[in-house]
Amino acid sequence: MKKVSLFILSLIILTSCSSVGDEGDTQTPPTIPNLSYPTNNLVCIDNSVEFQWAASTDAQKDAISYQLDIATDQAFTKNLTTSKTALLKATVTLEKGKFYYWRVKAIDAKNNASDYTAVYTFFTENQVVVNRLPFAPEIKTPELSSIISGSTGTLSWTAVDADNDALLYDVYLGTSNPPTQKVASNLATASCEVSSLAAGTKYYWNVVVKDSKSGTTVGHVWSFTKQ
Repeated sequence: MKKVSLFILSLIILTSCSSVGDEGDTQTPPTIPNLSYPTNNLVCIDNSVEFQWAASTDAQKDAISYQLDIATDQAFTKNLTTSKTALLKATVTLEKGKFYYWRVKAIDAKNNASDYTAVYTFFTENQVVVNRLPFAPEIKTPELSSIISGSTGTLSWTAVDADNDALLYDVYLGTSNPPTQKVASNLATASCEVSSLAAGTKYYWNVVVKDSKSGTTVGHVWSFTKQ
């Protein structure tokens, strides 16, 4: 009888421990915050920037803090600044006359982190501005690292100029990174048709944006593979 009682007690302990472990496995990260300011493609007059975002929620009602990342490239590898705060804002003094990218993620008290927000970009204006460079173009088609069929394709992108200058585009395409072959010059529209694409080949391409005041911005290198 004593052995039976010990066996039942062991089962109760094992079941209790298993339940605790299962409950721990159900922990979910906070929701992704929403960026408020600076808005995407904004030209900031002051280089002391107050970053703002909307609050995240946490299913377990844990306390939430936020990680703010700022960099001078979209991959967040150059001049990266990272800070953490429990507030919904943070003021950072940056260099003038530069493009910056920023993003935020939420972290709860158990160190569960949300995904990052979308990446926003902005420009810190110099005190004396003759001409502001165009923003780096953003890819539309084909999607980054996608696989396409057919021997022809359409490359397309979007671009913004803070001064609302007319923009022209040079397009480079090739099998090396970065590409060196210019396949289109002084396009007035943000798209380019390419042909004679070889099957089983990975292609790299980028766009150089030029405004009407001789301002030039070289875009990021993108890629796709011909099926």
